[in-house]
Amino acid sequence: MPHSTRSSSTSVPCRLEWRPSRWLISLLLVLGVLAAVSVVASDLPRWLAWPLALVALAYALRLARCEARKPRVDVVVGADGVVVSIDGIKVERFIVQWRGPLAFASWRDGQGRTCRLAWWPDTLRREPRRELRLAAAVPATARAAQSMAT
Repeated sequence: MPHSTRSSSTSVPCRLEWRPSRWLISLLLVLGVLAAVSVVASDLPRWLAWPLALVALAYALRLARCEARKPRVDVVVGADGVVVSIDGIKVERFIVQWRGPLAFASWRDGQGRTCRLAWWPDTLRREPRRELRLAAAVPATARAAQSMAT
C-alpha cells in the first residue's frame, strides 16, 4: 500500500516531569483549617482548645510548605518499561500503581532506599498519564494450568 505508514520497531521512551501538586497543597491547608475549627468547636476547655488549634494550623502550614518546596523530578521510562531513570540516574524496581486518576510510583535508588512519587490529576494530564500507563505496564503472567484430579 503506497499510503500506509511504516511502524517503527523501537518505541520512544516516556518522558515525564513530576512537580508538587497545587491540589494537594490546597487540600493540606483546608484540612489544617478544618482541624483547627473542629478542635475549637469540641468540648475541650478553651485554654487547651485554642493552643491545640494553633498547633494543628501550624502543622498544616508546615506540611503544605514542605510539599511546595519539593524539587521537580524528571522521569524517563524506557519503551520496554525496564530501563527507568530519575533525574538521569538509573533506578531499580520501578513500580507504578494506579488509584483512579492518581499514579503512585516507587523505586529503589542506588543506596537501596525506597523512593516514592505521586502524580495528581493537576500534575499529570490525560496524554502523559496514558503514556506512563503504557510504558510502565507490567506484562500479565500466565496462570499455571489447573491440575485435574483423576
